[in-house]
Amino acid sequence: MDNRGNPYFYIYLSMSKKTKKAVVKKKKVNKPPMHWFKKGLLYTCLSAVFILFCYIGYLDYTVRKQFEGRRWSIPARVYASPVEIYNGYPLSATKFEGLLQQLHYRLDYHLASEGTYYKKGRLINIKTRGFNFWDKHQESQQLRIRFSDNSVRKIINLTTSVELPIVRMDPIQIGSFYPTRKEDRILIKLENTPDALIQGLLATEDRDFYHHFGLSFKAIARAFWANIRAGSVVQGGSTITQQLVKNFYLSPEKSLWRKANEALMALILEFRFQKDEILEAYLNEIYLGQDGASAVHGFGLASEFYFGQPLKNLPLNDIATLIALVRGPSYYDPRRYPKRSIKRRNLVLNEMHQLGYITKKQQLAAQKLKLRVIARTHRSVNRYPSFLELVKRQLRQEYKEDDLTSEGLRVFTTLDTQIQNTLESTINKKLRVLEKRPRSKHLETAVIVTRRDGGEIVALAGGRNPKGVGFNRALDAVRPIGSLIKPVVYLTALEYPDRYTISTKVSDTAIEVKGIRGKNWQPHNYDKKEHGEIELHTALAHSYNLATVRIGMDIGIARIAKTLKNLGVSRPVDLYPSLLLGATPLTPLEVTQLYQTLAGDGFSTPLRSIRAVIAKDGSRLQNYPYRVRQALDPAATYITNKILQEVMTDGTGRSAYLYLSKNLGLVGKTGTTNKLRDSWFAGYSGDYLSVAWIGRDDNKPTGLTGASGALQVWTALMRKISTQPVSLIPPDNIEMDLIDPENGLLATEECANTVSYPYIKGSAPKQESPCVSSNINKATIWFNHFLQDNF
Repeated sequence: MDNRGNPYFYIYLSMSKKTKKAVVKKKKVNKPPMHWFKKGLLYTCLSAVFILFCYIGYLDYTVRKQFEGRRWSIPARVYASPVEIYNGYPLSATKFEGLLQQLHYRLDYHLASEGTYYKKGRLINIKTRGFNFWDKHQESQQLRIRFSDNSVRKIINLTTSVELPIVRMDPIQIGSFYPTRKEDRILIKLENTPDALIQGLLATEDRDFYHHFGLSFKAIARAFWANIRAGSVVQGGSTITQQLVKNFYLSPEKSLWRKANEALMALILEFRFQKDEILEAYLNEIYLGQDGASAVHGFGLASEFYFGQPLKNLPLNDIATLIALVRGPSYYDPRRYPKRSIKRRNLVLNEMHQLGYITKKQQLAAQKLKLRVIARTHRSVNRYPSFLELVKRQLRQEYKEDDLTSEGLRVFTTLDTQIQNTLESTINKKLRVLEKRPRSKHLETAVIVTRRDGGEIVALAGGRNPKGVGFNRALDAVRPIGSLIKPVVYLTALEYPDRYTISTKVSDTAIEVKGIRGKNWQPHNYDKKEHGEIELHTALAHSYNLATVRIGMDIGIARIAKTLKNLGVSRPVDLYPSLLLGATPLTPLEVTQLYQTLAGDGFSTPLRSIRAVIAKDGSRLQNYPYRVRQALDPAATYITNKILQEVMTDGTGRSAYLYLSKNLGLVGKTGTTNKLRDSWFAGYSGDYLSVAWIGRDDNKPTGLTGASGALQVWTALMRKISTQPVSLIPPDNIEMDLIDPENGLLATEECANTVSYPYIKGSAPKQESPCVSSNINKATIWFNHFLQDNF
């Protein structure tokens, strides 16, 4: 029936559609809520998996990047110059034993291993260590050294019974250059590691190392049960891989998050790398003690730190002692807690026996032995910080800071530790004596000692505190040098022999030098006197200011500045007349370079503190060979040095011979600045040159002249270290002539009181002294000829 014509039909149809929509809406509202929860949970799980995947990727990247790259920053090790002993070497048996102790040699009557010795009267038997020097590898040797009172008498090789002419000892390590994290280690290879060390670690730390995948639930359970039975912690549940991750990658904090990271990274490490690689890294990374501010990492360094020997030389009981440290380096420190250390060591030996690594006999024999650790020595401490600062500055000219602190370089220096120690004790004693004077308080000092023949710096003090790491006065104290400049003035004058010779008369009278802006300069002698007409050598020997200024103004300030530069001083100087009396400031190092050239007879030798730099693989990176160039006229330099010898015999340095033999022929010069602010002395013997400065950091007067201050330190030092006299060899163009001191004219042997002076050829006086033609002289000549002809 068609109801489209009925109006109620459309009303019904409309209501029917609304009802359907309502039903639809009602169905949507009543939809179960679990649908959205499952969907949200799915998204959350997927997100968590994605984040976990990304985080694992990050950990994987972290593990691979550090493990595949440069794993450790190895600090540079710095060594002193090795002691070379030979027949006649000035060293007593007692001092040699002190050297061996500095080198961490152990007393052992059997000489069972390298680095051991024993003493019997004037005999010392030693077994030296093998060592890679910059020029060769030296094998270990068994030696018998016989001493007299104060020197080496004979050296015998006990293996071959052959007498040796010379032996080079292994050098003392005097410091290290560390990265930001003060960690140190000696890297070892797995194939060179003693089997006992590997076996002991596996027995006590990770029995299933070669069978698990980074985590060992079996080890955790076994350790838990063993600890319950023992009533204390005797085993750990962490694998070697986990321990490596904890030390190598993670912080020491204890938290579940760190433990989770440790587990994940251990799995990644095992997946990415071979077992032997992991074990070798562990051997080098594990923390085993503290050397002052530096952490001792790895068994290679721990062997040196605790026993003073390479790891390869350690017996079973010592290796077990090192393994005992793994569980707690502080708790089982064999120096501080020997009983704990022995107990843990014996437990290690017991575990090794239970697993069949050692026999019962080996176990019991090792357990009976006492600890053999050496006395605590801060191997990482920079013993001589002032000298090491010089070394580091010179290295920075050729190496980046990162290379110096992380590439494991070995730096061989020129430092002589015996002379350095002597210098430090001398400074301590002499400054205390000088400070007893009423006006000499709060004194500071700087001293540099070099080998005269090669310019090698053998000792350096940057202040009176030998361990001070602050202001290094030897390198950075820029102070007026006073009369130390005068040899430069006279040397320059002597390069013009037609105007100045050693006996030329010069005027030591008042002089006024015109200055800029109408301000004139009027210098004075230290004694406030004038000395009239004097010979040139007398003016320098007695350090007369007025004569020096007159000579300098005549020669020219610019020429003298050029000579100063030729002597090795690169610092710019002001060309003022006051330069002639040492107003120009220099550091003690610069003064040393200046006098090194004088001591080298006019040949410039750059000062050296480094002999060679060796890479960690043994290859030679840099040599610092002896270099020399002619910088000055040798003849003028020779005459200047002869006058400086007169300074020591008759001039301002004569007090040195109250304590030193006159046979040394010392060469030197005092220096004093205005108001006694600076006290200087520079001089040399046949073997050593030394420059000493004394002053105050606040630049107040010291109450000391060069002779009463710095010379006293210099003399006390040279008295202890110097044995060779100065031998000045005249150049070919030097001739010796006899001079009558009364008038400065030529004389003969028959003249009374004549003096022999050196002259550059052609520059000696031409006129003869009246004594040559006197009747007495003629009679003497006739009589001498008569004797020669008839007898």
